[in-house]
Parts: sequence; C-alpha cells; structure tokens
Amino acid sequence: MKNPFATALNMQRQAWEATADLAEKSSVAPDRTETVENVGVGQTPSEVVYEENKLELLHYEPMTEEQHDIPILIVYALINKPYILDLQPDRSVVQTLLEAGFDVYLIDWGEPSKLDRTLGLDDYVNRYIDNCVDVVRDRSGLDAINILGYCMGGTMSAMYASLSPEKVENLALMAAGLCFDGDGGVLELWGSEDYYDPETVTATFDNVPAEFLDVGFALMDPVQNNVTKYVTFYDNMEDEDFVENFARMERWLAEGIDVAGEAYEEFIHDIYQENKLYANELRLGGEHVDLANIDMPVLQIVAEYDHLIPPAASKPFNDEIASDDTEILEFATGHIGMSVSSRSHAELWPEVCDWFEARSNGTEEGSRTSDRSTDPDAADAALAEDVAGNESGASDLADGGVDVESGTDIDAETSEFHGQDRSDAEIADRGEGDVQAEPAEPGEMTVDEDVVEEVAGEDAASEIASEPDDLTDLRGIGDAYAAALAEAGIETFAELANADAADLAAETGISPTRVEDWIEQARER
Repeated sequence: MKNPFATALNMQRQAWEATADLAEKSSVAPDRTETVENVGVGQTPSEVVYEENKLELLHYEPMTEEQHDIPILIVYALINKPYILDLQPDRSVVQTLLEAGFDVYLIDWGEPSKLDRTLGLDDYVNRYIDNCVDVVRDRSGLDAINILGYCMGGTMSAMYASLSPEKVENLALMAAGLCFDGDGGVLELWGSEDYYDPETVTATFDNVPAEFLDVGFALMDPVQNNVTKYVTFYDNMEDEDFVENFARMERWLAEGIDVAGEAYEEFIHDIYQENKLYANELRLGGEHVDLANIDMPVLQIVAEYDHLIPPAASKPFNDEIASDDTEILEFATGHIGMSVSSRSHAELWPEVCDWFEARSNGTEEGSRTSDRSTDPDAADAALAEDVAGNESGASDLADGGVDVESGTDIDAETSEFHGQDRSDAEIADRGEGDVQAEPAEPGEMTVDEDVVEEVAGEDAASEIASEPDDLTDLRGIGDAYAAALAEAGIETFAELANADAADLAAETGISPTRVEDWIEQARER
C-alpha cells in the first residue's frame, strides 16, 4: 500500500515543478516571440539575372574557387516559396551544392495575379523553364545544363526534358509526382475524378488560393499539424535553436502562394486523374511529351516516408524512359525532411553531389556535352570500333575476364582452377553448396551462418542471425513513437544510442526530454 503522505508530497512536488516551468517559459516568451517574428530565411547571397512576368531567376554566389563545368538549375514547385531549399545555412540544399563546387541557379516563380489565371503547363514548361534554361546556357557557354526539379517542379522538369532533351545534360527529380495509377498516396485518392473536380475550385476562385491548398495538406495529418507541433513548441521554448528552426518552418508554411487556375486544372486532370505523363500520352502546346526522348542520365531522389508523393508515385518512372543511366536514392525521411533535416544533409546530399559531379566535368563516358563537342570523324571511328569489337577485349573475355579499370585478371586472382581446363564435374563442384535450397521470399536475404562465423567470428554470425531490435522494448516507446523514430531513420538500439537528441527531437516533434531518456536507455544496452 502506498504511503498517502508520500503521494501527497509527490503531487505537491509536481505542482511546484510545473509552476517553476511555467515561470521559466514566461520569462523567455518575449525573446522567443521576437525570434519567431524576425527569423531569417533564404540567406545565401544571390542576384536576379533574369525576370519575366512574376518569375525571377536567381544566381547564387559561388563558395569555391573553381566550379564544376556544368551548372545546376533548380526548378521548384508552383506551390509555396522556394526558400525551403535554402531555409538556414546549415540545412540548405542550395548551400550544400555551392560548397560542393556547383554553379547554382534557382527559379522563383513569384505569385500569379488574376491576369495569370490562364497560364497553363505549356506556359510554365515551354516558355518559362525554357527561357531560364537558355539564360543559364548563354551565361555558361554550354549547349546543355543540369536540372534539379523538386516536387511539382520535378514533374515539370521531366516534361521539359522530354520536349527539349538537347538542352538537358543530367536530370535529377526530387520527390516528383510522376506515376499515379493507384499507388500515389492520399492526394491521388482525394484528387480522384470520382470525388474531385478542379474546375469547381477555379470557377470559384480563378487562381487556387494558398489557404485552400494549406487546409488540404494539414488534413493529411491533422493531429500533428494542429496539436502536437504546438505542444512540442511549448516544451522546447527555452531552446532558442529549436525555436528558430520551428519559426523558419512555420514561416514557410504560412507563406504559401496561389496557383494559376489553368495550370492547376491541367495538373489535376492530366497528371493525377488520367496519369498521362506515365502512360506516355501527355501533350503540351500540341507536342507529345514522349518519354523516349528522356535519354540523359536521370537520378530520382525519393523519401521513404513521403506522405505527399510516396515512392510508388516516382520510382516506376525510371522503367519507362529511354535513359540507360538511371539511379534511385531512397532516404528514410519525409517530403520536407529531405530538404531541411540535418541527417539528409549529412548523408543524402553528398551522394546527390557525387552523382552530379561524376557527370558534370566533361570527362564522363556518357557526358552529353562531351559527346556534342567531339570531332565527328573521331565519333564515327569510335562507333565503328564499338560495332567491330576489340580484339584484345575479346581475348580478355575468353581468358576468363579482365577488370577494365585495374587490368587485373579476375580468374587468376579468384580461381583455384585457373590455368586448367575445367570439366563439367569441376564446375558443378565449385557451385555446389552455394545454391539456396528454396527461393527466398520477397525482401528476404538468406545468410550462411557457418560462412559468416568462419570469416568474421561467432559473434558476427550470432548478430546476423538475431532478430532486429524492437525499440518498443525501451521504457516509454510505444508503436506510435517507434514509427516516428523509424521515419527519422532510427530503427536499432545502436542508431538510437548514437543519435543527437536535439536533432532527433526537432525531426520527430518528440520532446527532447523523452528523446534523451530513450538515448540513455539505448546506450545502457
């Protein structure tokens, strides 16, 4: 039986702590209010190098002495302002690209007026984007440039790459809505022609108001957007860095922009409802947006927990285009987290920079700019050699294979039978025991524990054979919190133990006190 006096004293202690906490929060409230009202965004230095209607083309000051040969043009969505890609210095896609040595441009669409009601996708793709690409091409002296399209801007960038492939060196699509055949998430469901008619909205408002769009986005996660984040803000009022991060994001969310009526209608009808882009049936300005024209290198950057554009609305696109150089980077974060989380900038964006760098110095075998500047006679000779074959190469393959990069004879390095004529029995003997008895289930990987133990020791084999960590084993973590941690890329005790409490709290919206307690528990395991 609990001591009633102890219970009463404990309740009194909790009341005193709450009062002290309230007093402390009240004392910092004026300063935090000033922080929220005056927080800076989009601070990387830039200049406007082209204007058309409401559009401004920004060119950012370089941050390295030398830049890669091919500049990058960032094409953002028509919804919200593009400074989400330059939210703060240590979480800025723009700055990350600049620090990696790229020459960076960005399209700021501005906000359409009533006079812009009739602007359609043809205007945005074949006029605005094309004009900006031409400006960057002229300034760089190149025939083709790199394009990085984000969200709706990625969708339009894919259209542009099809219609003007000769001007696009490399194409990166970030959380781009490309495939809507039933797996495009909640927005695809809500936007279905069975439930939604965009003309009703544009007939009412002309341009689609930002406030109208904001309500729809907020309703996708109403508890988080209307309750949880404000509770989290209250819990972290003393932390000025947290308040600054919160204020920047809230400012961006509050500064949405209207969308031109006709472009909105076309996007909903043609992309969401009829899936014309993925089905290779889309036409803009009378031209076929033919996916067979997208033959340049293509990188897709997708967020595993993106509730706006889930991976299934992006990834299948790579199988429909003509390019033979495609790649997908899938990262464990959300639609916005891939732009602003510290983990994304530490782990994801260096990979994106490496991908662009490998194709932006005019030295890659697949470089389109290099191909266009090649002597035609030399190109014909190279083609003739490709067709006729290379005698030494054929000889190398006949001998068992040669590593082209190192020149190492692979068979000599790896085969105990090298130099011998192998019989069918010897070949069978080499392969025996390496074949899995039964086919693996989808997503399953079978590991030979005996081999692991022999190579890495008993502990390694035991670790691989063990069950994955269950974070709900820790005190205070239920299924909901475990899901939030997984969305932030934390799925094991080791990952939790090594996490930064402040960053994890900011990314998940969970109280730093809780996060610190979980990290401490994970470290004790």
